[in-house]
Amino acid sequence: MTKVTSLRRTMKMKFNKKAFAVLLALSLGISATALASSADSFSDVPKDHWSYEALDYLAKEGVIEGMGNSTFEGGRTMTRYEVASIVAKAMQKGGGNFGDKTVLEKLHAEYADEINVLQQQVAKNTKQIEQNTKDIQENKEKIDRVKLYGFMRTQYDYDKDTTSGTIDKQTNRFYMDLRGDFKVNDYWTVKFQSETNRHYNDGHRRSENAFNSKGEQTWSGHDGNMQRIWVEGQKDGRFVSIGRAWRGLGFQNVLVGNETDGIQFGAPIPGTNLTGSGFWFASTGAGNRESLYGAAVWGAVAKNLDINFAYAKSSLGKNEKYGSGNVSYYQTDMKEFNDDGTPNKNYGRVSPVYDNQDTTNKRSYGYVLSMATNINKDLRFIADYAKTDADFQNNSIALRLNYKDADYKKPGSYGLYLRYIKYGENGWLAGDDEWNSIWNGTKGWIAGVRYAPWKNIIWETMYSKQKRHWSTSDEYDRNLFRTELDFHF
Repeated sequence: MTKVTSLRRTMKMKFNKKAFAVLLALSLGISATALASSADSFSDVPKDHWSYEALDYLAKEGVIEGMGNSTFEGGRTMTRYEVASIVAKAMQKGGGNFGDKTVLEKLHAEYADEINVLQQQVAKNTKQIEQNTKDIQENKEKIDRVKLYGFMRTQYDYDKDTTSGTIDKQTNRFYMDLRGDFKVNDYWTVKFQSETNRHYNDGHRRSENAFNSKGEQTWSGHDGNMQRIWVEGQKDGRFVSIGRAWRGLGFQNVLVGNETDGIQFGAPIPGTNLTGSGFWFASTGAGNRESLYGAAVWGAVAKNLDINFAYAKSSLGKNEKYGSGNVSYYQTDMKEFNDDGTPNKNYGRVSPVYDNQDTTNKRSYGYVLSMATNINKDLRFIADYAKTDADFQNNSIALRLNYKDADYKKPGSYGLYLRYIKYGENGWLAGDDEWNSIWNGTKGWIAGVRYAPWKNIIWETMYSKQKRHWSTSDEYDRNLFRTELDFHF
């Protein structure tokens, strides 16, 4: 058998009669339409144009997709760009037998100009899509670098000194805690915290500085500025925090829980589940010249036991006196003439006189040991013990039992807690007063409930019965009822 005979047999198998008929029509009609490609490509392809029969054939052969009924709706005219688009997709798809490819090649020649324009447009669009994708990614990265969050609180306290019968209203307020994270790179983040207090009035004291013996206060202690700014760095479990921030020592912040200037750093301890940390904290309180430095360690020491231990040394010695810098009183210069008889230029001037050596530091160091364990899947017990080297009431105890907890992301979730505290007058260094609900020199119990009525909202209500300044001449009984709503954003 000759090669020509073999080729003819192969063509006969793949090149069916329909393909032959179409190609014959193309051969007869192509001369009349070959020049059409130079015409207006947006005009309709005439209904009797051979392209329709070719497209219909290719659709039935499965080379190109039809209109849902195995045809190309020959009753509807198509623009040259529509036909060119179909042909270009079919050429890109590939496949088909010899006849199919021959028909496609004829169509490709007919619509070559349109196909070329479409390919240029596709290339242009692809480049634009790539640029748009790049721009979107860059914008996303910029957006992800900035995060604002926090909550707004409305709070009501019924805080009664049951010994004298007075009521403290200074924590009845609207409050906002606004925070921001600004990502520097994969390891560093700049942060800020802004607190705003607006103490609402009880209707009969309108002065912005109103404050009397019963604590009827409307002054706003936090003005909404960025009170705290700091930077944090983290990598592989190691961390550092530098700047002014709220910091705590112990699980319940008994030893220290306050705003400080300073630095804290830490790293995982090899071979354990513990983290070791060092710190230097300087007080930001008015007239407080103390700073603290020390070390801490926290983490899991057993399957169901976490610990937190911290030791802090004061920059001031025990019983060391220092001036707070507060104004003690104002005096007027009444000396009209100087000793040499010349007029005193400061005559009549009012000047402040500052306190000097008016503050005594009663302790020089302190430590706290905390532990936490899960009694079961719903109950968690936390205990803190803090001690200083003061001579009077130098230790503090805080016990807490949590049953579940409310999650503002999960409406319907709730939690209950029961607490017992016994804070010595000098039983902390700068502990957390939890918005005037527990101070040093306080012992008593607290019971509360937290509930998420709606998404991003937490309602908390607590009741506490306490003895303030216990075992001193200033001792009194205190009943505190507090309810508050937090709106998280």
